[in-house]
Amino acid sequence: MTTSRPFGTVLTAMVTPMHADGTLDIDGAVTLAKHLVEHGSDGLVISGTTGEAPTTHAPEKAELTAALVEAVGGRATLIAGAGSNDTAHAVMMAEQAAEAGVDGVLALVPYYSKPSQKGIVAHLSAIAGATDLPVMLYDIPGRTGVALSDESFDSLAQIETIVANKDATGDVAAAKDRIARTGLAWYSGDDPLTLEFLREGAAGVVSVSAHVAGERIAAMIAAYDAGDTATADRLHEELLPVHDAIFSGPGAANAKAAMQLLGVIPGRHMRLPLLPLDDDEYSSLASALRAAGVPIP
Repeated sequence: MTTSRPFGTVLTAMVTPMHADGTLDIDGAVTLAKHLVEHGSDGLVISGTTGEAPTTHAPEKAELTAALVEAVGGRATLIAGAGSNDTAHAVMMAEQAAEAGVDGVLALVPYYSKPSQKGIVAHLSAIAGATDLPVMLYDIPGRTGVALSDESFDSLAQIETIVANKDATGDVAAAKDRIARTGLAWYSGDDPLTLEFLREGAAGVVSVSAHVAGERIAAMIAAYDAGDTATADRLHEELLPVHDAIFSGPGAANAKAAMQLLGVIPGRHMRLPLLPLDDDEYSSLASALRAAGVPIP
């Protein structure tokens, strides 16, 4: 991967397949990871929010990560989530991921506690200092309740291992200045805004829609890179119904159901408090994805 794209271009925030009894479906996860890598993704984010990280536990995360490193390591960049509002727990997650052989860590702004900016910087710095792995920050105030400030970005960008940011603030206008000032590689954290972020200098996307449209998203970014703005604009417009379908409810539940619709995984089981799509929701998702050009059988 390049310095400007340290983690690749299209990174899928991967769902975690589960059996009906709630246990992790490791074989299903391996099949899914291979499918995603073969359909447009050059990176995977493991055990992020879409992967139900809040309700999976350390031994499960370790088993999942090790299996995926063995299955697709070297074919795609693997980033493991280190999301917790307990700094010691987040540090442990980063250390565990490093032991499993991932390529990087996704360090989430701590949620719920709403610490000060100094507290957020200390939390993220601790995660970055736990391993030698490159780190992608994750700024998503809609979930965490607090956003990173410009001053916090400036401070964190001085840490050598912090090389990127996943921006799910929705504030595209702020990204251009932050990219220029910090030198961090910027990744869109909102699928519908990916092209807008690219126009401001972003490197790529951490995507949920890439479960079903990875090749089209990759083609859009490639067209933009080549200066073919007309094709990039057309692909962006064609992708909007895909994004609408995936984000018509909880993205994790819809993405997992979409993988079942495509026959990649056998079920759409979730862990509470997330529920799997019921039959009517499943049918509606299938119709929406078909209408958006996804080849649902």
